[in-house]
Amino acid sequence: MAYAFDPELATWIPMIPTFEYTDIAQLRNADEAMLEHLPVYDSPIPLTIRDVVVPGEPDVPVRVYAPEGREGPLPGMLYIHGGGFVLGNVSMFDGDAKRIAAEVGAVVVSVEYRLAPENPFPAGLDDCYAALVWTAESAAELGIDPARLAVGGDSAGGGLAAATALLARDRGGPALCFQYLGIPELDDRLDTPSMQAYVDTPLWHRPAAEFSWDSYLGGPGVRGTDGVSPYAAPARMADLSGLPPAFVNVCQFDPLRDEGIAYAQRLAQANVPTELVLYPGTFHGSGMIAAAAITKRIIADEIAALRRALHAPVPQPTTA
Repeated sequence: MAYAFDPELATWIPMIPTFEYTDIAQLRNADEAMLEHLPVYDSPIPLTIRDVVVPGEPDVPVRVYAPEGREGPLPGMLYIHGGGFVLGNVSMFDGDAKRIAAEVGAVVVSVEYRLAPENPFPAGLDDCYAALVWTAESAAELGIDPARLAVGGDSAGGGLAAATALLARDRGGPALCFQYLGIPELDDRLDTPSMQAYVDTPLWHRPAAEFSWDSYLGGPGVRGTDGVSPYAAPARMADLSGLPPAFVNVCQFDPLRDEGIAYAQRLAQANVPTELVLYPGTFHGSGMIAAAAITKRIIADEIAALRRALHAPVPQPTTA
């Protein structure tokens, strides 16, 4: 299929490696090799960065990023990296966490959740929720204002962020003021028009999505069946009311486009304040082409949305 990619992005597409979504070891090696060539984020302000282990069964490693020289508590954000549930780690997405900490002015807790297929659902989500609970309980120590706590991520991280927000609502867990859902992976049924059409797009396509969900849900034959939990695939959740305000972004030539749009629409229909942005000419993962104007716009929109949400005045209780 021919795609009307943004001209700045199109020139880079021939240099993007093709991944074989069959052998998990080879896939991880290729992913790490590609990410090693990406630009390193240079924070404009000093950051304190430390690794912490959240006690649990099992323990969950997290990396905490905090602006230095702060005065008083800052907003906090649990950041969940992407990678189709099977790839990635905190170090690979170090620049994303640094950017949020530095440019939003927030304490960021990036979680090293367990990956599939070795650890299928709910392992990764359990780790994310444990990290969220720890962040809320450790707010004073971390210098976080508990009234300004958000969750967010991109791709599979966006799907895990949506699921973590659902768990927090349904378990009476930490109160969240915002959820950032970047190009989120939300629906195992793979039946949207974009998912059916985009079988050969760069980096992410329907075969990749099939591999991702089969890995996350414990093997072939599970995705698309009635037994899949809505906490694994948040698009299946019938009731989206009572969730924190959301910012959702999607890429035009991305199999995940339509499930992101549908989730944002359903959030709005449930009276959840929701902002949705669709970026023309982009594809899943095109944000790695940092020099492109559309990539700079995507990042600027993300940072602006987080600033608005996390630095807005906190509503005060009214008195009779």
